[in-house]
Amino acid sequence: MVRGLYTAWTGLYNEQKRLDVIANNIANAATTGYKQEGVTSQSFDDMLTIKIRDFSEGKQDRIIGSMSLGVKVGEVYTNHKQGPLRVTGNTYDLALDGEGFFQMKVTDAAGNDHIRYTRAGNFTITQEGYITDADGNHLQGESGDLPVPTDATIVFDTDGTVYANGEAIDKLVIVDFEDYNYLKKFADTMYEPVDGATQIEAAGALRQSCLEQSNVNVVQEMVQMIAITRAYEANQKVVQTMDSTLDQAVNSVGRV
Repeated sequence: MVRGLYTAWTGLYNEQKRLDVIANNIANAATTGYKQEGVTSQSFDDMLTIKIRDFSEGKQDRIIGSMSLGVKVGEVYTNHKQGPLRVTGNTYDLALDGEGFFQMKVTDAAGNDHIRYTRAGNFTITQEGYITDADGNHLQGESGDLPVPTDATIVFDTDGTVYANGEAIDKLVIVDFEDYNYLKKFADTMYEPVDGATQIEAAGALRQSCLEQSNVNVVQEMVQMIAITRAYEANQKVVQTMDSTLDQAVNSVGRV
């Protein structure tokens, strides 16, 4: 019975984690460049079940079969499938049509700079002429931070070349990675390569005045949320049943 409680608890924990991930997906359904996350479930290794030695079997062990002790969260993964592109008409809204990432310089609270990558291209220009995201992180060109004349007409070519009044002034750093499993996620739309990541040339084409929308399917997420809620309730009923059985064993059978 105690094993049944533990098995039901593992189910509750697993469904809670899945629900948290889906809730985050729905909350970011309108976030530019956000990539849907999912959770895999993994059962514990089956254990060999042996009947305890008693007089009914002549005090001999007898194999009954195998049983699972519950389920656990396997991993949280990211679906990097491209989201739909939306035309905005804004000069500094950029999107990648195909695979690739924008390179950003991110400064942490301690003042340290980090190079990270994103698909979110909702950029703006500062008074100093630097192209940044909403958090002030600098979009990177081949020369580093990308300064552009604030009074010039800015055009971005499909290969990332930046033109000011028809003159090329820099080129965006757009890269890709051989295996996205070697990318560590930061916040909602930032990624940083870890040991083993292999950088390759990006195949995506730059689209100016466009934004890549989230690839979250809200209807699909809602359907999964309903299924998870029902699975959670089923595990709750198992816990309640086990609790009732233990109560009977302690308060009724114990008195006899």
